[in-house]
Amino acid sequence: MPKMPPLKPIAMKERSSLIFLEYGLLDVADGAFVLVDVNGVRVQVPVGGVACIMLEPGTRVSHAAVDLAAKAGTLLVWVGEGGVRLYSTGHPGGYRSDRLLYQAKLSLDPAARLNVVRKMFEFRFQEEIPTDYSVNQLRGMEGVRVREIYDRIAKEAGIEWRGRRYDPGNWGYADLPNRCLSAATACLYGVTEAAILAAGYSPAIGFLHTGKPLSFVYDIADVFKFETVVPAAFFTAAQKPSNPEQEVRRSCRDMFRMQKTLEKIIPIIQEILDAGGLEMPKAYDDMVPPAFME
Repeated sequence: MPKMPPLKPIAMKERSSLIFLEYGLLDVADGAFVLVDVNGVRVQVPVGGVACIMLEPGTRVSHAAVDLAAKAGTLLVWVGEGGVRLYSTGHPGGYRSDRLLYQAKLSLDPAARLNVVRKMFEFRFQEEIPTDYSVNQLRGMEGVRVREIYDRIAKEAGIEWRGRRYDPGNWGYADLPNRCLSAATACLYGVTEAAILAAGYSPAIGFLHTGKPLSFVYDIADVFKFETVVPAAFFTAAQKPSNPEQEVRRSCRDMFRMQKTLEKIIPIIQEILDAGGLEMPKAYDDMVPPAFME
């Protein structure tokens, strides 16, 4: 039997953003992902054609599927029902030690870290940030700006917004806008983490957010949050659908594709880190960039 040629991953910018799978076995058949349900019905998933596969409860994953996901640069994310919680993620092979060292060096240098955070805020709020502000002062400014933006988008959507209130351990505690926003934010985190890993960086090494496994994911997701998932969540909540989480997921999926969110994230990550003012370490010969970045 002839040996199969090595898999050439599809460029990140050319992929669909994400898909959700539930109640079945994610396996491999004829070199492609397939989801097999309890009745043996198979649904094919384009190999490497998506950046992120969100695995809902009731989904099992074969060893072959994990192996294929790593080779194709597809991030596997284990989420709660409706995608409203993000439990764990795989690693699609995007890490590069030169970029990890660069990211860590920026985060440990106070001046560089402040420059990176300032650049994030410039992207988020579309205004020039005072150069003499500390990180804590920027956090205070963030709180005021974020509340104003939430209120503005809520008014545009025609919903009542009483602030960001939710309990991760009690999903039913949150009101409809908060439930929609949690579901939408989980979608954005999955796509953002896929892009960060594809670019060769660590999701854990953050600048404004620190000390959590997804600190950098939260940093970068915040840059895109108010132009993507917040409007999607609030306008979905305004319609009062019977299954709000599902409707929000569909809205986010379509919006990510229409706005080409994945295509934007990686260049902005690099521009934000470049603002730190430190030189990127020279890559070693065996550190080739992941093919799925281009």
